[in-house]
Amino acid sequence: MLGLMQDWPLRIHRLIDHAARHHGARRVASRSVEGPFHATDYRTIRARSLRLAQRLAMEGVRPGDRVATMAWNTWRHIEAWYGITGAGAVYHTLNPRLFPDQIAWILNHAGSRMMLADLTFVPLLEKLAPRLPHVTRHVILTDAAHLPATSLPNATDYESWLAEADGDFDWVAVEENAAAGLCYTSGTTGEPKGVMYSHRSNVLHALAVAAPDMFGLASADRVMPVVPMFHANGWCLPYVAPMTGAGLVLPGPKLDGPSLHELMEREGVTFTAAVPTVWLGLLQHLESTGAALSTLKRVVIGGSACPRAMTAAFARRGVRVVHAWGMTETSPIGTVCGTKPEVAARDEEGLLDLQETQGFPPFTVDMRIVGDDGAEKPWDGETFGNLQVKGPTVTRGYFKADRDALTPDGWFETGDVATVAVPHPKWDERPLLLVVPKAGREISKQSLLDHIAPRVARWWLPDDVVVVDEIPHTATGKILKTKLRERFAGHFGMP
Repeated sequence: MLGLMQDWPLRIHRLIDHAARHHGARRVASRSVEGPFHATDYRTIRARSLRLAQRLAMEGVRPGDRVATMAWNTWRHIEAWYGITGAGAVYHTLNPRLFPDQIAWILNHAGSRMMLADLTFVPLLEKLAPRLPHVTRHVILTDAAHLPATSLPNATDYESWLAEADGDFDWVAVEENAAAGLCYTSGTTGEPKGVMYSHRSNVLHALAVAAPDMFGLASADRVMPVVPMFHANGWCLPYVAPMTGAGLVLPGPKLDGPSLHELMEREGVTFTAAVPTVWLGLLQHLESTGAALSTLKRVVIGGSACPRAMTAAFARRGVRVVHAWGMTETSPIGTVCGTKPEVAARDEEGLLDLQETQGFPPFTVDMRIVGDDGAEKPWDGETFGNLQVKGPTVTRGYFKADRDALTPDGWFETGDVATVAVPHPKWDERPLLLVVPKAGREISKQSLLDHIAPRVARWWLPDDVVVVDEIPHTATGKILKTKLRERFAGHFGMP
């Protein structure tokens, strides 16, 4: 026997439909790439996204086609996400900080046929264009007055292009499990891997991470996603904010401390999210100027471990740090450090101890710790093991891969990409290259770094090269990362 509830597929457009109908006048403020501030609202974003979907259909874009974006967090990029998925196509976010060879590889692997890009990235794309014959249209996210002369094929400005659609269009009714977004991992152990999100997974993820013990957003919040939309699905904030009716504040290309602080104070930001290095710049600005955070209440910090001193610095200013862990493969939020009632009575130092941990998962993410022998290990805060996750917002495989990436009993192994990093006073962790030389060979640190430099993104370059006799391994041949971290914990890179 089946239930008698309505069939209401979980499509992404329903989020912006809800925001436009019930929170239509909610302010969405952006710092534009061109410079001036821009203000709009959810009702207008929904209308322009629908026109974008229509304009894509006019270009011949069909369900399942990939449409690439290389853009900062602005209102136009938000419109692009909803418009692309509203046409049944797949938004394919590109990280411009990757090495150009990797960007070209990713675009060719994804087969994206169109590019929506900010002015910032026109020179980069011009250099890549000869290697990307399948990208037949370039829409630059600006107006006619700011469109530069460019050699990009079929280049046009966004506003003129969008004006060719009248909005008399219906969202394309794809299946809820249809592909919606494509985001590539960093490729630290080989070529990048494509993670393909669905409409259903994104909507479920937004519902899950909006919960009180997770992001805890409400319509009274003003949300500033500093984490770029090209990083791990934008941490789902372009979906969570409209779904809850929270206002959006979008920083555009200026992510330095003074610029972020100006925007926070100007727009009354209550909630924000980014990696630790971003907040280091903000805290340094506050320290040097004596400025305050008059409206900010919560900051989500993920991407790498948040230093205790940073958590304490925010706490002194009345801001609660929410430590989070996730992966591109988990949509991306895997855990959030909320305060359960069992630990709420801790003193200040005890709460800081708690906030150094990554917390617990939202509903839709299950996890377990498994040893090298395949047996599940206890959650006692001491036992080490391989972290595995599963759920409707966790990938089961990679785009164009010939097999699923799951264990035989259906879990995703999060440790498939391993790094060895050491503590760093500014960046929290930086790469350290460990080399075991062949017999009779001598290693030149500089020659190794010179060899690596043209082949990887700049921030991946190790700060130092250390020659070791051997790399410790587990019984099953995996690198024993715990031993390496213990041994090199005090190594801070080249003098």
